[in-house]
Amino acid sequence: MEAKFYKSIMIILGLFLTAAGIKLLTVHSLTFGGTAGVATLGAYMTEWSWEILFIIVNLPFFVLSIKKLGWTFSLSTFLCILLISVISDLMDFVHFPVISPVIAAVIAGILIGVGVSFVLNSGASLGGIHILALYLEQKSDINRGVSLFVTDFIIVSSAVAMFGFKNAFISIIAITIASYIAGKLKSTPKASTSIYVSSKTEAVRNN
Repeated sequence: MEAKFYKSIMIILGLFLTAAGIKLLTVHSLTFGGTAGVATLGAYMTEWSWEILFIIVNLPFFVLSIKKLGWTFSLSTFLCILLISVISDLMDFVHFPVISPVIAAVIAGILIGVGVSFVLNSGASLGGIHILALYLEQKSDINRGVSLFVTDFIIVSSAVAMFGFKNAFISIIAITIASYIAGKLKSTPKASTSIYVSSKTEAVRNN
Protein backbone atom coordinates (compact mmCIF):
# COMPACT_ATOMS: atom_id res chain seq x y z
CA MET A 1 0.00 0.00 0.00
CA GLU A 2 2.80 2.39 0.94
CA ALA A 3 4.68 1.48 -2.24
CA LYS A 4 1.66 2.32 -4.41
CA PHE A 5 1.15 5.62 -2.59
CA TYR A 6 4.82 6.51 -3.07
CA LYS A 7 4.64 5.69 -6.78
CA SER A 8 1.48 7.80 -7.16
CA ILE A 9 3.20 10.78 -5.53
CA MET A 10 6.26 10.36 -7.76
CA ILE A 11 4.07 10.16 -10.88
CA ILE A 12 2.15 13.33 -9.97
CA LEU A 13 5.39 15.15 -9.16
CA GLY A 14 6.87 13.94 -12.44
CA LEU A 15 3.86 15.21 -14.38
CA PHE A 16 4.11 18.66 -12.80
CA LEU A 17 7.83 18.88 -13.55
CA THR A 18 7.31 17.78 -17.15
CA ALA A 19 4.41 20.17 -17.72
CA ALA A 20 6.44 23.04 -16.25
CA GLY A 21 9.35 22.22 -18.55
CA ILE A 22 7.14 22.12 -21.65
CA LYS A 23 5.46 25.38 -20.64
CA LEU A 24 8.86 27.04 -20.20
CA LEU A 25 9.83 25.98 -23.72
CA THR A 26 6.54 27.27 -25.15
CA VAL A 27 6.97 30.69 -23.50
CA HIS A 28 10.33 31.04 -25.26
CA SER A 29 9.02 29.81 -28.65
CA LEU A 30 10.94 26.55 -28.30
CA THR A 31 9.60 23.07 -28.80
CA PHE A 32 10.20 19.55 -27.59
CA GLY A 33 10.18 16.07 -29.09
CA GLY A 34 7.80 13.16 -28.70
CA THR A 35 4.05 13.51 -28.89
CA ALA A 36 4.36 16.70 -26.82
CA GLY A 37 6.39 18.22 -29.65
CA VAL A 38 3.98 16.98 -32.30
CA ALA A 39 1.08 18.46 -30.32
CA THR A 40 2.97 21.76 -30.01
CA LEU A 41 3.50 21.92 -33.77
CA GLY A 42 -0.15 21.09 -34.34
CA ALA A 43 -1.28 23.79 -31.92
CA TYR A 44 0.79 26.37 -33.82
CA MET A 45 -0.62 25.29 -37.20
CA THR A 46 -4.25 24.91 -36.14
CA GLU A 47 -6.72 26.39 -33.68
CA TRP A 48 -6.82 23.18 -31.69
CA SER A 49 -5.55 23.27 -28.11
CA TRP A 50 -2.32 21.50 -27.14
CA GLU A 51 -4.15 19.38 -24.58
CA ILE A 52 -6.64 17.93 -27.11
CA LEU A 53 -3.95 17.31 -29.74
CA PHE A 54 -1.72 15.63 -27.15
CA ILE A 55 -4.47 13.11 -26.34
CA ILE A 56 -5.25 12.45 -30.03
CA VAL A 57 -1.61 11.93 -31.02
CA ASN A 58 -1.16 9.46 -28.17
CA LEU A 59 -4.07 7.19 -29.11
CA PRO A 60 -2.12 4.92 -31.55
CA PHE A 61 0.65 4.44 -28.98
CA PHE A 62 -1.96 3.64 -26.35
CA VAL A 63 -3.16 0.74 -28.52
CA LEU A 64 0.46 -0.46 -28.82
CA SER A 65 0.81 -0.25 -25.06
CA ILE A 66 -2.25 -2.42 -24.46
CA LYS A 67 -0.98 -5.12 -26.83
CA LYS A 68 2.65 -5.15 -25.70
CA LEU A 69 2.75 -3.96 -22.10
CA GLY A 70 -0.62 -4.96 -20.64
CA TRP A 71 -3.67 -3.19 -19.25
CA THR A 72 -2.22 -2.13 -15.88
CA PHE A 73 0.63 -0.16 -17.44
CA SER A 74 -1.62 1.16 -20.22
CA LEU A 75 -4.34 2.45 -17.90
CA SER A 76 -1.71 4.14 -15.72
CA THR A 77 -0.28 5.75 -18.85
CA PHE A 78 -3.72 6.87 -20.04
CA LEU A 79 -4.37 8.50 -16.67
CA CYS A 80 -0.98 10.24 -16.92
CA ILE A 81 -1.90 11.59 -20.36
CA LEU A 82 -5.17 13.00 -19.01
CA LEU A 83 -3.51 14.40 -15.89
CA ILE A 84 -0.70 16.16 -17.72
CA SER A 85 -3.27 17.71 -20.06
CA VAL A 86 -5.13 19.09 -17.02
CA ILE A 87 -1.89 20.22 -15.37
CA SER A 88 -0.83 21.96 -18.60
CA ASP A 89 -4.10 23.90 -18.48
CA LEU A 90 -3.29 24.96 -14.93
CA MET A 91 0.16 26.09 -16.05
CA ASP A 92 -1.54 28.79 -18.13
CA PHE A 93 -2.25 30.60 -14.87
CA VAL A 94 1.42 30.48 -13.83
CA HIS A 95 3.68 33.35 -14.88
CA PHE A 96 6.98 32.20 -16.34
CA PRO A 97 9.58 35.00 -16.60
CA VAL A 98 11.23 35.50 -19.99
CA ILE A 99 14.92 34.61 -19.75
CA SER A 100 17.68 33.65 -22.15
CA PRO A 101 16.33 30.92 -24.52
CA VAL A 102 19.45 28.83 -23.93
CA ILE A 103 19.05 28.97 -20.15
CA ALA A 104 15.34 28.20 -20.58
CA ALA A 105 16.22 25.16 -22.69
CA VAL A 106 18.68 23.91 -20.06
CA ILE A 107 16.19 24.35 -17.19
CA ALA A 108 13.37 22.82 -19.23
CA GLY A 109 15.56 19.87 -20.19
CA ILE A 110 16.35 19.18 -16.54
CA LEU A 111 12.70 19.51 -15.48
CA ILE A 112 11.44 17.24 -18.26
CA GLY A 113 14.24 14.69 -17.83
CA VAL A 114 13.66 14.33 -14.09
CA GLY A 115 9.88 14.41 -14.52
CA VAL A 116 9.84 11.71 -17.19
CA SER A 117 12.21 9.56 -15.10
CA PHE A 118 9.89 9.80 -12.08
CA VAL A 119 6.95 8.66 -14.20
CA LEU A 120 8.77 5.83 -16.01
CA ASN A 121 10.41 4.51 -12.85
CA SER A 122 6.98 4.37 -11.19
CA GLY A 123 5.60 1.95 -13.78
CA ALA A 124 3.77 4.39 -16.05
CA SER A 125 4.66 6.70 -18.93
CA LEU A 126 3.61 9.90 -20.66
CA GLY A 127 2.48 7.94 -23.68
CA GLY A 128 3.73 8.25 -27.22
CA ILE A 129 7.44 7.77 -27.76
CA HIS A 130 7.91 6.97 -24.06
CA ILE A 131 5.85 3.80 -24.52
CA LEU A 132 7.99 2.77 -27.48
CA ALA A 133 11.24 3.65 -25.68
CA LEU A 134 10.28 1.68 -22.56
CA TYR A 135 9.19 -1.32 -24.64
CA LEU A 136 12.45 -1.32 -26.65
CA GLU A 137 14.48 -1.05 -23.44
CA GLN A 138 12.71 -3.99 -21.83
CA LYS A 139 12.54 -6.10 -25.00
CA SER A 140 15.86 -5.33 -26.73
CA ASP A 141 17.90 -3.67 -23.96
CA ILE A 142 18.08 -0.40 -25.93
CA ASN A 143 18.63 2.44 -23.47
CA ARG A 144 15.47 4.52 -23.34
CA GLY A 145 17.53 7.72 -23.38
CA VAL A 146 18.91 6.79 -26.81
CA SER A 147 15.46 6.03 -28.23
CA LEU A 148 14.04 9.27 -26.85
CA PHE A 149 16.90 11.35 -28.22
CA VAL A 150 16.75 9.91 -31.74
CA THR A 151 12.99 10.33 -32.12
CA ASP A 152 12.96 13.74 -30.41
CA PHE A 153 15.82 14.96 -32.60
CA ILE A 154 13.86 14.06 -35.73
CA ILE A 155 10.71 15.80 -34.49
CA VAL A 156 12.52 18.96 -33.36
CA SER A 157 14.49 19.11 -36.61
CA SER A 158 11.22 19.12 -38.54
CA ALA A 159 10.23 22.27 -36.64
CA VAL A 160 12.96 24.37 -38.28
CA ALA A 161 10.53 25.84 -40.84
CA MET A 162 8.14 26.92 -38.11
CA PHE A 163 10.39 28.06 -35.28
CA GLY A 164 13.51 28.95 -37.25
CA PHE A 165 16.92 27.26 -37.24
CA LYS A 166 18.12 29.08 -34.12
CA ASN A 167 15.15 28.12 -31.94
CA ALA A 168 15.11 24.58 -33.29
CA PHE A 169 18.82 24.23 -32.49
CA ILE A 170 18.29 25.58 -28.97
CA SER A 171 15.39 23.13 -28.55
CA ILE A 172 17.83 20.30 -29.27
CA ILE A 173 19.71 21.36 -26.12
CA ALA A 174 16.56 20.63 -24.10
CA ILE A 175 15.99 17.18 -25.61
CA THR A 176 19.66 16.27 -25.23
CA ILE A 177 19.61 17.07 -21.51
CA ALA A 178 16.20 15.44 -20.96
CA SER A 179 17.20 12.26 -22.83
CA TYR A 180 20.49 12.01 -20.94
CA ILE A 181 18.77 12.35 -17.58
CA ALA A 182 16.00 9.88 -18.54
CA GLY A 183 18.66 7.39 -19.59
CA LYS A 184 20.65 7.78 -16.36
CA LEU A 185 17.91 8.01 -13.75
CA LYS A 186 16.63 4.50 -14.28
CA SER A 187 15.22 2.22 -11.63
CA THR A 188 17.20 -0.92 -10.84
CA PRO A 189 17.26 -3.65 -13.52
CA LYS A 190 15.41 -5.95 -11.14
CA ALA A 191 12.56 -3.49 -10.74
CA SER A 192 12.39 -2.81 -14.47
CA THR A 193 12.30 -6.50 -15.24
CA SER A 194 9.52 -7.14 -12.75
CA ILE A 195 7.39 -4.44 -14.36
CA TYR A 196 7.89 -6.00 -17.78
CA VAL A 197 7.27 -9.56 -16.62
CA SER A 198 4.04 -8.66 -14.81
CA SER A 199 2.84 -6.64 -17.81
CA LYS A 200 3.75 -9.44 -20.19
CA THR A 201 1.93 -11.97 -18.05
CA GLU A 202 -1.13 -9.76 -17.99
CA ALA A 203 -1.00 -9.35 -21.78
CA VAL A 204 -0.95 -13.14 -22.16
CA ARG A 205 -3.95 -13.48 -19.89
CA ASN A 206 -5.84 -10.92 -21.97
CA ASN A 207 -5.24 -12.88 -25.20
